[in-house]
Amino acid sequence: MSQSPSYDPHSLHVTLVTPFGEDGRVVHSELGGMVRELYAPHNGGNLVPIINAEAGEFYTLSQDERHANLVTAREATEGRAFVAGVSGITSAEAAACARRALADGASGLFILPPFGSSDISTAWNGVTYPEVMVNYLRAIAAEAGDTPFVIHPSGSRTPEYGLGWPLETVRAVIDAVPNVAGWKMTYSYEGFRRVARFLRESAPHVAILPSSAVRYHENLANDQFDGACSGSFCYSLSPMLAHISAWRRGDFPEALRIWKSGLAKLHEYVYSDYARLHTRYKVGAYLCGAISSPLLRDPFPAPTAAETETMTTLLEGAGIPVRATAGV
Repeated sequence: MSQSPSYDPHSLHVTLVTPFGEDGRVVHSELGGMVRELYAPHNGGNLVPIINAEAGEFYTLSQDERHANLVTAREATEGRAFVAGVSGITSAEAAACARRALADGASGLFILPPFGSSDISTAWNGVTYPEVMVNYLRAIAAEAGDTPFVIHPSGSRTPEYGLGWPLETVRAVIDAVPNVAGWKMTYSYEGFRRVARFLRESAPHVAILPSSAVRYHENLANDQFDGACSGSFCYSLSPMLAHISAWRRGDFPEALRIWKSGLAKLHEYVYSDYARLHTRYKVGAYLCGAISSPLLRDPFPAPTAAETETMTTLLEGAGIPVRATAGV
């Protein structure tokens, strides 16, 4: 499979939040600003934005809004890579979503799981019925040529894997869909180790992309970090890049110093309640000044005063400048 010359699936993928104004409309100037910041020279050149990801509230966006977001990203990247989120209630709908994203200039596709009936979502058994996701991904691949896929493998929760797809599905998908080039690691700690070991030994061409930034220190130590795929970059970009850079150049004392200087505590809070994960991503992005409102679309919950206060304290503790929060 060939890959877009401008896109490396081993990149640090940033699942950008989608900024909304008080009228509920997407604020494209802010979305474009976040994209441009990722490609600023001081950030090292290894960052790739994912537009319309779950963290970007894909499921609340209309087709026209997704298209407009991708046009904004295309203009902001100025010919550089960006990745587009893809999903649908049916495989045909997801395939059409992929076709539109490629027409809008996406260099890669971030494949979210199908949504709708519990049979193929919260109640789906990936050990027994891996063909559900295989068939879904094949339908998308039929519209995508050799475009690289990053897989967002969220499904029913299990003791072995947390929210991630089990090895039976991972193996079946990689065998059947050659587009797969990156795997977002949406797993429990033990599930992560199992799947990362399989990918490293049996599918080394597929990039291991840790998601939960709270475990990045361990992921890097275990050499199970080919790139990343996370919304945490939206609120802690500079210290996260410094931490990853220190690990990669072998300066382990410096990596540990950064981790223990507030970054670990910040991530621990953000990931302490997955029902509030995307809310806290957005609060963080707001407090850092990237967006003008922390609100998510209904039916997502609004951030609480306690969350805003705690995020402010933890961001400052990690050395990240924050805005005044009067009236928020």
